[in-house]
Amino acid sequence: MTRLKNNLLAMLYTVLLGAITGAIVWSFLKLMNLGITFLWDYLPGKLNFPFYTLAVCLAGSLLIGLYKSKTGDFPEDLSAVMGKLKKSGKYPYHNIFIILGAALFPLLIGASVGPEAGLTGVIAGLCCWVGDKLKRYRKETEELAKIGASATLATIFRSPMFGFIEPLEGEADVKLPKVSKAVLYILAILSSFGIFILLNKLTGGKTGFPAVEYGGVELTAYLWAVALTFVGVAMGLIFMAFERLSHFLLGLVKNVVVRCVIGGLALGAIGTMLPLTMFSGEHQIENILDEGTAIGVFTLLLIAVAKLFLTNVCIASGLKGGHFFPVIFSGIAAGFALSVIIGIDSGFCMAVVTAALLGNLLKKPVAVTLLLLILFPWQLVPIMLGAAALGSFIDIPKLFSKNKETE
Repeated sequence: MTRLKNNLLAMLYTVLLGAITGAIVWSFLKLMNLGITFLWDYLPGKLNFPFYTLAVCLAGSLLIGLYKSKTGDFPEDLSAVMGKLKKSGKYPYHNIFIILGAALFPLLIGASVGPEAGLTGVIAGLCCWVGDKLKRYRKETEELAKIGASATLATIFRSPMFGFIEPLEGEADVKLPKVSKAVLYILAILSSFGIFILLNKLTGGKTGFPAVEYGGVELTAYLWAVALTFVGVAMGLIFMAFERLSHFLLGLVKNVVVRCVIGGLALGAIGTMLPLTMFSGEHQIENILDEGTAIGVFTLLLIAVAKLFLTNVCIASGLKGGHFFPVIFSGIAAGFALSVIIGIDSGFCMAVVTAALLGNLLKKPVAVTLLLLILFPWQLVPIMLGAAALGSFIDIPKLFSKNKETE
């Protein structure tokens, strides 16, 4: 009887935790969208200033730099958050509101990053706080934090199964949770996702990504899948090259304010010339789907590469956030351009390139496929899984390092 009572209490607390997670994610994204609307839709119409984008990015990055100089270099990326949970079983929660501010401000000025990094850290910290306050769960703080992180990812990306699989896949020493714990994960994810959807419905907000249409392809078109996969892998290599270069060069700038301003300057300059490279890319995907042909092949490819560059510059300079959304956007832009060149279905091309690109970076093909179902129909699951798996298998930097070791 006591065991049953404890299990029911655990389920109740987990559902409550999921609901709070969903409410926090919704509130954060709602506040972000209101701020972006004010800064980028309302004010430009009132001011009529030709260098508005550059001015906002420079002023905003200066304020972010000053904020970071007082509070610290937050938010941490998703791998750092999960790494701390794995190592110590805890994530600090004394600075949750500081992390929220640090995650929100770059998004407001149009930084090419996503919200997942900051929000995951906030929810993980909140779960650790709950674990410390509730003596019953003090020994299970790490599990609570992991459950919260999964619920956060599921809600941000509107993909419950992605939130469950992503933290587990690809980790050699991670085992699937026992059935009882798996139930808690699922309850938290569903309650978080449910509250998010409910709040969106009540306020008239959007609840998902635009759906990519797939008209089918000839059997011979599948031969193009290999070439498209290698394009995605090449983009992954470009991303990693930009990552190393930006971190090296901006790492030489020790003053956090100057470093942020450099990032703001790059954001404003590139954003003025190529506006679609700004912001996370979630909503800009609609522009690609609706206007891709009019934008043109060369411009789309330029936008795709520039987006990979700008995302890394933003993160390295201090305008931090996640890279999931921007990378997906880059894959969409490049895939659409290649569909025009090759002359086959755009949905097919975008799915293969994006899956291979994400697979190459994340090394988690199942999670990648589940994530991309927010955009692509289920008919493309086999080809996306294959492209993501092949992209995960090909690791060019490691191949080079092995060759050097054997010389």
